[in-house]
Amino acid sequence: MIRHLRTLIACLSVVVAAAPARAFESASTAAWVFDVTTQTVLMDKNADQPLPPASMSKLMTINMLFEALRDGRVSMDTEFAVSSRAKAMGGSTMFLQESDRPTVNELIQGMIVNSGNDACVVVAEGLFGTEEEFSEKATQRARALGMTASNFENSSGWPGPTHRMSMRDLGILALHLIEDFPEYYQVFAETEYNYKGRAPDNRFNRNPLLKLGIGADGLKTGHTQEAGYGLVGSAKQGDRRVIFAITGLLSEQARAEEAERIVAWAFRQFSEKTVARTGVRVAEAEVHMGDADSVGLVPAEDVRLLVPALVQDKMTAEVVYNGPLTAPVLAGTPVAELIVHVPDLPDRRVPLVAEADVGKAGFLKRLTTAAGSLYGRYIGSPAS
Repeated sequence: MIRHLRTLIACLSVVVAAAPARAFESASTAAWVFDVTTQTVLMDKNADQPLPPASMSKLMTINMLFEALRDGRVSMDTEFAVSSRAKAMGGSTMFLQESDRPTVNELIQGMIVNSGNDACVVVAEGLFGTEEEFSEKATQRARALGMTASNFENSSGWPGPTHRMSMRDLGILALHLIEDFPEYYQVFAETEYNYKGRAPDNRFNRNPLLKLGIGADGLKTGHTQEAGYGLVGSAKQGDRRVIFAITGLLSEQARAEEAERIVAWAFRQFSEKTVARTGVRVAEAEVHMGDADSVGLVPAEDVRLLVPALVQDKMTAEVVYNGPLTAPVLAGTPVAELIVHVPDLPDRRVPLVAEADVGKAGFLKRLTTAAGSLYGRYIGSPAS
């Protein structure tokens, strides 16, 4: 039988601010905001809708190149050829010529800082032979990473009828780049790159947050007429990192203001708190046929979560387990779940383990328990 044990959140070690938090109203058409440290989705506005990603989809091309570096298929000094197709790319470029042989290191900077469409085609062709083959492989890789709403027609984000990504997918990809490629991720914070002095007017990183001193260190802007202005961003303050993806803003200025507002809101309206500590009893579970009638339930590690600036009595918690537990019960065995309900945020579900061993009851107690169970059934039966 599933048992639900209500527990007062005040019994847990939670301290929250008294001032109420305000819901964030984003001007974007779609947005996803994620606190990496606590794995908490702070905002979801049309986050699963497949939309034109513009140059934000360059993150997938960058990822495919990072994975090739990790696998040893290329090195930072590997040179790639520049095709006539790559040279002919319009929009934002790093001004590659067919006679050039840019290295992987130069192409990474060209894609990230200059948002080079030409650099993306060079990488796609250099890794997979054709941009069409790249697009197929990129779509397959996206599925493997859990990006269920992504489909790639090209390597640069050039408008295409089925070239789509969701804001959640872009956030998942950003997290993958940050966590799996820390040795390369620092390039996203570079503010200027000028390949062979050819791009004096396109040498600056378009990410508006990098120079604000708010901990921003990536990732990628995007803009087309169809998509509007968008940004996949990340900022780190103290031990917390926040990732966000937004799109559909009406101007470059609106994108910059919206991104800065999101970062300020994510860090100022939420604080990380320890709500349960390792080995500290949260509740007790009944034990059947044990040498003890109950066992304490404790978290195996500290439980930290984001707490909005809400009054304390709006947070609740409960313990759920399938009980009574049957002896023997071993200490450290997961036997229950703590569910913390925080207004306007997803429930946090935390495994609870047995605090101590509970052995099987001795013969006399088992006999007494069995007899009591039979007696209860007997007196509870209808008269014949």
